[in-house]
Amino acid sequence: MSVTHTNQPPDERAKRRLLSPEKKFQLFLESHTGKIPVGELLRREGIYSTDLARIREKVRQGALERLADRPGAKKKMVSQADYDALKRELEEKERALADFSVELAVLRKKTNGGSWER
Repeated sequence: MSVTHTNQPPDERAKRRLLSPEKKFQLFLESHTGKIPVGELLRREGIYSTDLARIREKVRQGALERLADRPGAKKKMVSQADYDALKRELEEKERALADFSVELAVLRKKTNGGSWER
């Protein structure tokens, strides 16, 4: 098998087409209806059979992922940076609470453990 090189500059060669998710799903549906042969669909859209196989696999994986979801509220994921910031904030508040507890104990001793109402 010989490889033929074109004398065209790189910018004039066929550029890779990016398909939108909607277009990929449309191709998936068209390939499964069976109304037109798959080869004709591939030629019309200018894609290879491996491209269609990848689209089919992604649709299958997406469907399985969505069907595996349980109903109800979804668990929210927090980024590591947000988690660390919240953890630092909690530690600061715990230290402040401990400081106030010490101050309260000192004030109670000064007032003979009595109430504030005198």
